Amino acid sequence: MTASHHLDPGVMLPPLLLLLACWQTPGMVGGTVPAAPENVSVTQLRADSARVTWNVPQGDTVIGYAISQQRQDGLMQRSIREVNTSSRWCVLWDLDENTHYSVQVQSVGLHGDSQPSHPIHFWTLERTDHYPAGVLDHHEPAMEGLGMTPHLQTGELLIITTVLLLWAVRHHQGQRLEQHQGEGQEAAGPGQFPLL
Repeated sequence: MTASHHLDPGVMLPPLLLLLACWQTPGMVGGTVPAAPENVSVTQLRADSARVTWNVPQGDTVIGYAISQQRQDGLMQRSIREVNTSSRWCVLWDLDENTHYSVQVQSVGLHGDSQPSHPIHFWTLERTDHYPAGVLDHHEPAMEGLGMTPHLQTGELLIITTVLLLWAVRHHQGQRLEQHQGEGQEAAGPGQFPLL
């Protein structure tokens, strides 16, 4: 007697279909894509830059973002994608002055990207709308894009003030020491050291 084993195709087909269905739709197994970002806004408008901010709905696992920026005259479209970040803002650089743009933000999740946010439209400023004469002579792109000015920031002022205060105290102590040494030498006589 020989035994032959035959696999019934009807028994193998359902697990195979289930495996294929799970492979095709990863969002159904173990996770979902995040919801679209909320409260997208454009702030710190400049002639050549703008800051985009947004919120992520509570409970969504977000590992980054994708931004689509487009000139409304159709001459330029740019995509920015950042992962491994919890940032909820991005500075758009190299914009043309007095130009109409739109921007959309997507959340990047472990299982895919969200739907894009609603498009936000904005106009960049003309240089004369925002910058007083002479301010752009130094061209500090890091400061322009982050809304910083060439003026000293609070932390820098605190450091400078602390250093000056320490110098003044040290200088005053040095003057008092010289004064006491002069008085002590007169009282102690030549060759003797005064007690301080």
